[in-house]
Amino acid sequence: MSSGVSHVDVLILGAGPAGVMCANALVRAGVNVRIIDKRPSKVVAGQADGIQPRTIEVFQSYGLADRLLSQAAHMIMAAFYNPGPNGIECIGRVPDVTAPTARYPFEVTLHQGEIESIFLDSMKKEGLEVERPTVPVALQLSEDPAELADPHAYPIKVVLKHLAKGSEDETETVHAKFVVGTDGAHSWVRKTLGICMDGEQTDFFWGVVDIIPSEKTDFPDTRNKSAIHSTNGSCMVIPREGDKIRVYIQLSDTDVVDPETGRIDLCRYGPERLLEVAKKTFRPYTIDAVPDKIEWWTIYQIGQRVASKFTAHERVFIAGDACHTHSPKAGQGMNASMNDTHNLAWKLVHVLRGWADISLLKTYEFERRTYAQDLIAFDKRFSALFSEKFRADGEGHGPTHDEFIGAFQNYGNFSSGVGVHYAASAVTETTYQGVAANLIIGQRLLPHVLVRAADAREVNIQDLAPSDTRFKLFVFPGEHAQEVAVYLNRRECFFHKRQDAFDVITVLQGSKDTVNYLQVPPVLRPHWSKVLLDDTDVTGTRGGQIYERYGISRTAGAFVVVRPDGYVGTVAPLDELNALDTYFTRFMLSF
Repeated sequence: MSSGVSHVDVLILGAGPAGVMCANALVRAGVNVRIIDKRPSKVVAGQADGIQPRTIEVFQSYGLADRLLSQAAHMIMAAFYNPGPNGIECIGRVPDVTAPTARYPFEVTLHQGEIESIFLDSMKKEGLEVERPTVPVALQLSEDPAELADPHAYPIKVVLKHLAKGSEDETETVHAKFVVGTDGAHSWVRKTLGICMDGEQTDFFWGVVDIIPSEKTDFPDTRNKSAIHSTNGSCMVIPREGDKIRVYIQLSDTDVVDPETGRIDLCRYGPERLLEVAKKTFRPYTIDAVPDKIEWWTIYQIGQRVASKFTAHERVFIAGDACHTHSPKAGQGMNASMNDTHNLAWKLVHVLRGWADISLLKTYEFERRTYAQDLIAFDKRFSALFSEKFRADGEGHGPTHDEFIGAFQNYGNFSSGVGVHYAASAVTETTYQGVAANLIIGQRLLPHVLVRAADAREVNIQDLAPSDTRFKLFVFPGEHAQEVAVYLNRRECFFHKRQDAFDVITVLQGSKDTVNYLQVPPVLRPHWSKVLLDDTDVTGTRGGQIYERYGISRTAGAFVVVRPDGYVGTVAPLDELNALDTYFTRFMLSF
């Protein structure tokens, strides 16, 4: 039965974390978007669970961090156990997050279904819900170059089958301007486009089980991330929301692989047997589950692959597990997936609004595929470190415990997400990096506390750059506020050609005791809340010294352009007034 034909700006196929992140960002920006999923309901247990510090910042940029932080478990410390004379013994604890610039110096864990719910509830307020259960059965992309280059055209035809329970299957033909495939590791979209996955399977097999520890459990670090190496193998403990914990258990291929098929056979194992293996690793400690409180379990083989491309003609995109797979133990999967579509969504909005040329969309694959390749390289090192037997007393080929802890700390900048660095491109211009030497172009805006000039209220500078699709122009005027105002007031300036795409925030030097923010030229204070002071709060303990933190001269000042996704797009000296015009001309229209 056919239910007809429809048109949509963006069709999202798959409502996992990457899909709902994308849908929420687009609908909040006023985009005509639909999202479908084959599952009849959201995930109710298990799956991904770890949120890294940078991803918490992203949640905050959408106004969603408070709910995440209130519901999730916080992982602040990491414990390390090695073989001892009587079983495993703790060799030390260190902070779980070692990245020095992390605004949130911890990870949080919450099961995937609850994380999806944060976005689903936000979307619902905007009138958007996931259409379930619905599957795509055909996808056709136009080969007409003129149609592909026209952002107003609908070059994609997708046939959907609606699988509503108790009724006949209905098909619908959807004409879309853009399609985003966020349909998981076995992506139908990727396969339909003929995109291959480059990489390999490792020889490492792991089991995962979510439990509530019983009163018999005497392992002292169930509420810390714990990396455990024993003569019996390795385990990892991840604290979860409430009283739950997740236990990763190293397995051998002979335990889990069917010798005839060469595939993992879940029938050969079960959660109880996984726990039995874990109990041997935890000796002399006891770990046990409350009866009937094993919430979820699975077995996996570590695969490390990246899609050969992330888009077809910048019209159909894949994101998340559809384009990269890796070990879950470093807590990267859901973070990488959501940050894929966080990167893509604002670019789609700018093209759909006519703010940017369609070529802007090329930067999605350029930035996120490079990141995915870096992620796989990191994951290979990290998973090998964790899966190999430790070297002791000069014997063996694995890492020593000191090498493992050192690697854990050295990888912290990347694993936390705060070290992600996008290379030079149309939206990342590095010519004047020295003007703000400590604020790396291509990395996210460094968090720092400022004081609002109007009311002396402290505010983190990241909260002045929400994910609202606009570029943020931070003006550090130094001693040149009047000259900057003259420049921004020019009719030919980029700012006047597309004012709705920008937000201006001014960071003054001075004291909260004497400042008069009304003396700031009007173009530099579009609202009373947009004038900030490089001063401490009223307690004298927070804020101040942002010029020094960012490496900006107090005399010369600087422009800092922050992209809609929170990454520094460029910086420029105040006396190179055309530098910003040149930057925006490369991808924005009406220039």
